[in-house]
Amino acid sequence: MEPIWQRSKPVSHFTQVFPEDTKPAQSPTEVRICYDQDYIYVAAICHDTKRGDFVASSLKRDFGGNSDLFEIYIDPYGEGTTGYNFGVTPLGVEREGSISEGTHKDLSWDAPWHSAVRIEKKEKRWVVEMAIPLSSLRFQNWSDKWRINFGRYDYKRNETSSWVPMSRNQKIHNLAFTQPLIWDNYLGVKGTTYNIIPYVTGGVTRDYARQPDAQKILNAGIDAKLAVASSMNLDLTVNPDFSQVEVDRQVTNLSRFELQFPERRQFFIENSDLFGSFGFGSVNPFFTRRIGVGQDPNTQQFRQNPIWAGARLSGKYNNDLRIGLMSVQTAQDKTIGLASQNYTVAAVQHRVLKRSNVAFIMANRQQFGQDNITELPTRTTLARFARVLGVDFNLFTDKDRWKGKLFLHRLFTPTRTNGQWAHGGALAYNTKRLEANWHHEMVGENYQPDLGFVQRQGYTRISPEALYNFFPKNNALINRVGIKAATNIVYDNGERRVFDRETDLALYLKFQSTAYLRFYYAFNSIYLFEPFDPTNTKSKKLPVGQYNYNQYKIKYESNPRNTWSTQAYLKIGQYFNGRITAVSGEVKYRMQPHGFVGLDYGVSFIRLPEPYASRTLLLVGPSFDWAFNQSIFLKTVVQYNTQINNLNTNIRFQWRFRPVSDFYVVYTDNYTERLNIKSRGLIFKLSYWI
Repeated sequence: MEPIWQRSKPVSHFTQVFPEDTKPAQSPTEVRICYDQDYIYVAAICHDTKRGDFVASSLKRDFGGNSDLFEIYIDPYGEGTTGYNFGVTPLGVEREGSISEGTHKDLSWDAPWHSAVRIEKKEKRWVVEMAIPLSSLRFQNWSDKWRINFGRYDYKRNETSSWVPMSRNQKIHNLAFTQPLIWDNYLGVKGTTYNIIPYVTGGVTRDYARQPDAQKILNAGIDAKLAVASSMNLDLTVNPDFSQVEVDRQVTNLSRFELQFPERRQFFIENSDLFGSFGFGSVNPFFTRRIGVGQDPNTQQFRQNPIWAGARLSGKYNNDLRIGLMSVQTAQDKTIGLASQNYTVAAVQHRVLKRSNVAFIMANRQQFGQDNITELPTRTTLARFARVLGVDFNLFTDKDRWKGKLFLHRLFTPTRTNGQWAHGGALAYNTKRLEANWHHEMVGENYQPDLGFVQRQGYTRISPEALYNFFPKNNALINRVGIKAATNIVYDNGERRVFDRETDLALYLKFQSTAYLRFYYAFNSIYLFEPFDPTNTKSKKLPVGQYNYNQYKIKYESNPRNTWSTQAYLKIGQYFNGRITAVSGEVKYRMQPHGFVGLDYGVSFIRLPEPYASRTLLLVGPSFDWAFNQSIFLKTVVQYNTQINNLNTNIRFQWRFRPVSDFYVVYTDNYTERLNIKSRGLIFKLSYWI
């Protein structure tokens, strides 16, 4: 061992989180940490006394699957809500992510750092060293007090463990479970750090419905990250291109509402919780997927719209105050009927109590020029502008026993109307045995923020639920038994008439192997205020009225450590005035350590009485995700969706030739069920981190 590590006092005594949470870890881990003016250094000795191969889901960076792993969780401000994680597998595969709201981990966040791994078979252990640049982190300059934790995933032994003890209902990366880290000198970043990421892209595309000839593409742009302070970052982008972003995973939509897809674009990722955590997922005043993404009426898939430029200033002003300001200007897109728009959002978050905060938001969409281009095919006509002002209170208590939220948002448009507001609240109590939640939201009849995500208007929703867990002792098969009751009631704001109600009773089984089995009984009551086609295939619509029906559901998730793994979901029972049998899930075969072959599937047999349509909806998505090594990756996804009459192929080749510098080749096409071509494209992209 090098002298610097010999002088560093190790921490050990990790405690199991799974399968138990009161026993010492069977796989001991020793961690040392030190620093200099540029880096934080971490060394971990991971003892491995169980015979057999390591579990490795992929050689690809930022893997999301199950792999043996050592990970560090850093909270530079000591507030227990925002921070970072850095992890390395025994095969030297790295992943890093940002952590927000205490437990939300986002592996889309990228930063350059270094690691090295050595497997010592004779000593029955593997050793990892990390070097994390201070310039990659955001923290209060010249600070000496952080919080930290370490986690170990030993899937070969079927054990997860943490340096800071926690109960098994918690996530290891929960920043509420960290210990103080006192540096013997103040940490700081000298001078101004910056990163510049220019790119160039080229290729050819063709929309066969609108373009007689193929369109050649040659484009260039630049992204820049400027640390205006150690805790504040300025992101700039000019003519960004996101053609390398992975394709959205399709689902069969049997609801009356728009679906929400996650943000994957790097420019919008860092500090995204500061802008995007207002309200609830179903009532969100600002959703970045509204910027530069529109739905193609030809393929029904979301695609990128041109963005001219954008800027974002975000980070910590001091230990208690976070601020964010973002402005993005998009170009006109006549093919989906969208004029040039400016999207601006400002957010301020001030810490109160120990971990809680009060947050304010102002979000504005302003249209420029081409007033005759105002209509999106899947949304209402856009007004000249739409603005939202809002305030949220977010409650986080010590050890996350209590969490909650209260919010009030107000929409402003050129035509002043009533009902342009939304407010709601939630409170959750979480212990090892009892989890209880209260959720309510009220949305005015004219609340439709163009920058946000709201599924419906003019309603009140109340959603209480409770889950009680039993932990059988000395049971070789079952780790946990849970009994859950939940209800979701939606009623009209005016007449207070209930028009949606769903009541669920559920039994959860978690096995010692980490497999899950869940049984549900659901009673549904839906009042249709307007005609609706429950197959969403433009068939004859059901009339207005009340529909009551019962359904039974089963969900199963197999042991993900196995070479073969599966998830399956069965729903059977009544459906409006008919019946439904639906099966969906995925099957994966892991070819350790390079990747997997998978199949997403969904079959819905909907049988309605005449004259309404009976349909069999099929969604099949084979995929191939392969890492040739830690630098070269290939991913292929095919999605066949009979509900939208589309067959999509997306093939993405990536060569990461240096940290955060990539060369991509992306091919995509879309066909009808009869294999008539809709669109096709081949794109090349080169980006370089300076």
